[in-house]
Amino acid sequence: MRTASCERKTKETEISVTVNLDGTGTYDVHTGIGFLDHMIEQLSRHSLMDITLRAKGDLHIDGHHTTEDCGIVIGTAIKKALGDMKGITRYASAYIPMDETLTRAAIDISGRPFIVWKVDFSRDKIGEMDTELFEEFFRAFAFAAGVTLHVENLYGVNNHHIIESSFKAVARALRVATEVDPRKADAVPSTKGTLGGSL
Repeated sequence: MRTASCERKTKETEISVTVNLDGTGTYDVHTGIGFLDHMIEQLSRHSLMDITLRAKGDLHIDGHHTTEDCGIVIGTAIKKALGDMKGITRYASAYIPMDETLTRAAIDISGRPFIVWKVDFSRDKIGEMDTELFEEFFRAFAFAAGVTLHVENLYGVNNHHIIESSFKAVARALRVATEVDPRKADAVPSTKGTLGGSL
């Protein structure tokens, strides 16, 4: 089983996470931000990746540090769980409809972090969470995991649907991209023989 744990302790947050890439979508998430819990649960359920996460953050200030650092620890743990990346499918994309909303996510587990975020909101908050923090979460996740991630909301009206379809689309793309391709289970999916930067 491809599993990994990660901890992050700063003056702003204290977070621990364990992930199992070959799980069943079981989750146990407590961040102190209800809507963020709900979204990370969606990430787990629809990627079939088990996630156990505990976070204590400076929520008396706002949710920024907690949200960003949750993205960092989840991304770091996934990168550790992937190991040498032999056999992974690497590329994947998903379209997720949610009532009037349609969102697309595409991922490349490349070792070269990058994010394109084309998701707009008509409200400043969903629940108690600032909508601008969703981009911060996914940027932190992509850079910690070492993945190229594109997320685009193609259309939608309801802000809850827009962000939930974004998390579900990323989850479904992540599920496929991390799966082992039985035809090339012993090889890194790159003509370079390695995934990562230019060195």
